[in-house]
Amino acid sequence: MKEEFVPKWIAWETTGRCNLNCVHCRCDASMEAGAGDFNTEEGKALLDDIASYAKPVIVLSGGEPLLRKDLFELARHGTDLGLRMCIATNGTLINDKICEQMKAAEIKMVSLSLDGSTAEIHDDFRHQQGAFAGTLRGMEFLKKHNIPFLINSSFTKRNQEDIPNVYRLAKKLGATAWYMFMIVPTGRGEEIMSELISAEDYEEILDWHFHQEIEEEAMLMRPTCAPHYYRITLQRQKAEGLDYERRNLTFSTGGSKGCIAAQVIALITQHGDVQPCSYFPKSAGNVKEKSFKEIWENSPLFAELRDFSKYKGRCGACEYINVCGGCRARADAVYGDYLAEEPFCNYVPFKMKKSIKGSV
Repeated sequence: MKEEFVPKWIAWETTGRCNLNCVHCRCDASMEAGAGDFNTEEGKALLDDIASYAKPVIVLSGGEPLLRKDLFELARHGTDLGLRMCIATNGTLINDKICEQMKAAEIKMVSLSLDGSTAEIHDDFRHQQGAFAGTLRGMEFLKKHNIPFLINSSFTKRNQEDIPNVYRLAKKLGATAWYMFMIVPTGRGEEIMSELISAEDYEEILDWHFHQEIEEEAMLMRPTCAPHYYRITLQRQKAEGLDYERRNLTFSTGGSKGCIAAQVIALITQHGDVQPCSYFPKSAGNVKEKSFKEIWENSPLFAELRDFSKYKGRCGACEYINVCGGCRARADAVYGDYLAEEPFCNYVPFKMKKSIKGSV
């Protein structure tokens, strides 16, 4: 296995149940969904399997993972195996007892979702009145117990004007980092395809993020599901004569690179399917049938995604292919072809510009 393709971050969908009903949910979670196809012993066996091969960050997610009664037993088991255990939650169920259990299990980081700077905006996105207040309350409990947390914020046309306000609020709330997610239309997200931020606005938002990140000192920032940000970073550095090295969280992955699906990250669904990332609903194999190592190293799907020579359209011709790669999940969702060009990038590669110029 090449060093560049060592698994460093794995999200495990521990349950399909959730107490919210968010408009963009990648797995269509609800309280009526399955509690989780892995029982406690099966879950521990899964962690054993992963730890025997690699020592990635494991993010216990869902659905809402705090709805699993054995969550912290699983987390403690992972910690004892030498895995860096984290939790991705909407934050509304956090209280003193939960925080004490997090500390006992040695949870390294908690990520919470905040999609608006006001209750009106966030609760509309989450389809639940009181969600905003619940998430902020959860953060206060985490701060009280000195548990580090980061904030994930997802954006579509309905809340894109609020991006700077959400960023400022995340900083004010004491987050260790702020991750700006650009929606990938999977799960319930397919129903809001018309709400996806335009390619033109996308470029402006990523440019804003670049300059904000340069000026920021107190809080780490990263755009997620926005691979062409790394093309923009190189372009802006060159154009503005900047010598800037991006900071990175120790538990994070990817460094200064765009789409890392199947390269250093993966998702394991509640039923055991291994997917390239959390927003890419295609299975590379099932851990109930094969070891994680076998799937990671031998999956034809993963092999294709790691072979940039197979990429098509503008992505295939782009000089920034090695730092960007385009969002494979978004290409699949929009075009039905995960090797197609990134549908929300308006950059024309040098090769294509040269070809167009030569034909005029």
